[in-house]
Amino acid sequence: MDSNNLEQTLQEGKLYRYVNNLIIAHLRDHNLTQAASAVASATMTPLSVEASPNKLLELVAKGLAVEKDETGRGLSTSALFDSSTALPTAYGSIPAPRAVSVDFSAAYDTKGSSKCFPKHETRHVSEHKNVARCARFSPDGRFLASGSADTSIKLFEVGKIKQMLLPEGKDGPVRPVIRTFYDHLQPVNDVDFHPQNTILISGAKDQTIKFFDFSKTTAKRASRVIQDTHNVRSLSFHPSGDFLLAGTDHHIPHLYDVSTFQCYLSANVQEIGVNSAINQVRYSCTGGMYVTASKDGAIRIWDGVTSNIVRSILGAHGSAEATSASFTKDQRYVLSCGKDSSVKLWEVGTGRLVKHYLGATHTKLRCQAIFNDTEEFVLCIDEPSNEIVIWDALSAEKVARWPSNHTGAPRWLEHSPTESAFVSCGTDRSIRFWKETP
Repeated sequence: MDSNNLEQTLQEGKLYRYVNNLIIAHLRDHNLTQAASAVASATMTPLSVEASPNKLLELVAKGLAVEKDETGRGLSTSALFDSSTALPTAYGSIPAPRAVSVDFSAAYDTKGSSKCFPKHETRHVSEHKNVARCARFSPDGRFLASGSADTSIKLFEVGKIKQMLLPEGKDGPVRPVIRTFYDHLQPVNDVDFHPQNTILISGAKDQTIKFFDFSKTTAKRASRVIQDTHNVRSLSFHPSGDFLLAGTDHHIPHLYDVSTFQCYLSANVQEIGVNSAINQVRYSCTGGMYVTASKDGAIRIWDGVTSNIVRSILGAHGSAEATSASFTKDQRYVLSCGKDSSVKLWEVGTGRLVKHYLGATHTKLRCQAIFNDTEEFVLCIDEPSNEIVIWDALSAEKVARWPSNHTGAPRWLEHSPTESAFVSCGTDRSIRFWKETP
């Protein structure tokens, strides 16, 4: 072997070892110990390897950004999406986050250090014929979908909503609703966007999950349908887009293969009572875990590969229903909301309560608590006053209470993943858009 080949072999060996280290550290740090041990054993790599938190995710994100940039400039011929589907320009490309997510482990005594939540302007953008029950932004923040008790789903283009906030131009009023879908027989409970393709899914009380291709301008009906056995209360796409989770009146999440519609159920759930309907299910950003909030008041964290429960936080909201649960971007914490009028932040690795956000009353509606896009603030609703309550995420101090401008309490809040903007859905049937003022 000549010296050049030897040098190349040595460099490749170093690269392989570095990649193995990152994979093992990533699995281990995200509580996937069994998988980390298997990779460590197969590659003869120490399980205790050190790597910066989320280093693997950072490198993958940078690599994907470079690949997408090169593709856009014609430097690569690899197709990122199915060429048979007409996609809006650059649909699915995720802008870089405006700020690094908050490190909740950095400081515990943070009273008096709260930040001010920026002022927002708001506008009524549309109205359903019955209660607006849910909403979701697309991963790239360019689209918004809302679902209603009137069985309809509205699809908005966020750019057009922003135009509504400007003084009316010479072209007349802007119409931000670009599609309206009618294909459910009973109220819509949740919606979600495919992470890459122009597919919107919805789950409803009619026990169905429907797939809508919003690249087709005339389609008002679903292109595909999953018939479940229970009321479909919540939906979450796996980050790959190959699987989806359905939280239903059944106490076990239903995992579907998107290509075959095969349904998988975990067999390792003996401790869950049959009266533990799932109010919300959400994947983590990598799909390595998912979390459920249930009517029995429990928050449960599941392994995204084995579908086994890896941590149960029983009585997370006392005897009251847990109505929402979602991961932080670093997957180390879960934010939950319950009908005990509390919002809580839990550490995934230990199940320990880290933060408790108090001062908003919500005992009736299936509302959710949300982070803003930078995870510096937490938002939820106060039912008696029809207000939106905002806390500093790190100090847990209440920093704002805003009139919701809804008649009656807003039922749902959803924040854009890419900018300082959110949407509120009301029992008054209306959809309001909120955007940070310049």
